[in-house]
Amino acid sequence: MQWVWALVLLAAAGGGRAERDCRVSSFRVKENFDKARFSGTWYAVAKKDPEGLFLQDNIIAEFSVDEKGHMSATAKGRVRLLSNWEVCADMVGTFTDTEDPAKFKMKYWGVASFLQKGNDDHWIIDTDYDTFALQYSCRLLNLDGTCADSYSFVFSRDPNGLTPEARALVRQRQEELCLDRQYRRIEHNGYCQSKSGRNFL
Repeated sequence: MQWVWALVLLAAAGGGRAERDCRVSSFRVKENFDKARFSGTWYAVAKKDPEGLFLQDNIIAEFSVDEKGHMSATAKGRVRLLSNWEVCADMVGTFTDTEDPAKFKMKYWGVASFLQKGNDDHWIIDTDYDTFALQYSCRLLNLDGTCADSYSFVFSRDPNGLTPEARALVRQRQEELCLDRQYRRIEHNGYCQSKSGRNFL
């Protein structure tokens, strides 16, 4: 009889997984996203890496909105070049609005010419504006509509991390993105905040 219950439990677990839709087009984003409330300083406290993302840790992003309502951002973080050369690099991004207020096209480039550049989707999956934000980008789709190459940042207004309540919300949304347990913690130890003894690009 025990094996019957085991089969029932396995079927239930499998059924729960089957219900999750991992197609990028099904992902929910922040409703009624407000760029002005989102502006200001955000500390990246966790990220899911794609291929070739340069910034490693100590990532601080500053979002701003100009008088015409256009959003832009600057970011600074530690980069490892040539396997053992560590520098602090500056990145710049400009955002183009789409029909959905939480979905942007982001053109980005490094201040140093050899740093990465591109034009990616930049979606705000969720935020409360005051404590946390979850960003997502898919660079390449599979034929079935799932993502073949994605990246995602968890941002906090506090460099020390998220509150337990915010962590629970972020975990839930990460599962909806089919990215649960794929993030790594980002350290903030002040590496890029002092120029003494640091290389800057």
